[in-house]
Amino acid sequence: MSNWVKTILFLIGSAVLTHWIPSSFFRNLDTMVHEFGHAVATLALSGKVMYIELYRDHSGVTYSSMTKSWAVIPVSLAGYMTASLFAWFLFSAYARGKQKLGLQVMTALSALSLVLFVRNSFGVSFLLGFILMTVLALALAPRWLRDFYYLLLAFLCLEESVFGPGSLIVYAFQNQSAGDASNLANHTGIPAIVWAIGFTLFALWCAKQAVQAFLGRKKAAQRSTRSTAMSYRD
Repeated sequence: MSNWVKTILFLIGSAVLTHWIPSSFFRNLDTMVHEFGHAVATLALSGKVMYIELYRDHSGVTYSSMTKSWAVIPVSLAGYMTASLFAWFLFSAYARGKQKLGLQVMTALSALSLVLFVRNSFGVSFLLGFILMTVLALALAPRWLRDFYYLLLAFLCLEESVFGPGSLIVYAFQNQSAGDASNLANHTGIPAIVWAIGFTLFALWCAKQAVQAFLGRKKAAQRSTRSTAMSYRD
């Protein structure tokens, strides 16, 4: 089975399984990472981030100003690309047995967003709740529960990082506002549908790397188990 087929099957399976679990609250993690990417890109290009708002429907917006008109392009690109790379990072960390590091990075990004950017009531409440739950998972949860919590977050980020830009394709076809794709279209003249497809292809490529990392760890664990069993028999 090709890696692309495995990736598609994992995404479908993740979407089905996570919708059976009360996970709506945690889906805002991907939104936070997306908006954090916009904010960091804005600051890197000498712009000013006024504030970020996160909403209950898993959407968000970053209010910023930039001195250079061309800077809108990399800033608009940064959101979905950051979210896709972050999902890949979470699975790469899992493949190396670095779940604690992954949770610590999530906590650090949430804390920075809370202190520096997020100002609306739901966004603040989400970040405070998420930070508290993640710190408790790091400090008190048994390993099996911490690993379950980590994988839940990782698969939610993976799912949202692909289906988010995928929805832009639908919006662009329907001539509705397609978020970052529409911003890029307005500043480049390239149709929003092209940008939406580009975001989706990049997200799928990152998802493929993430799935390969996840399956690679599983195969390594199986080889280790077989090796131990053979040594015992000897």
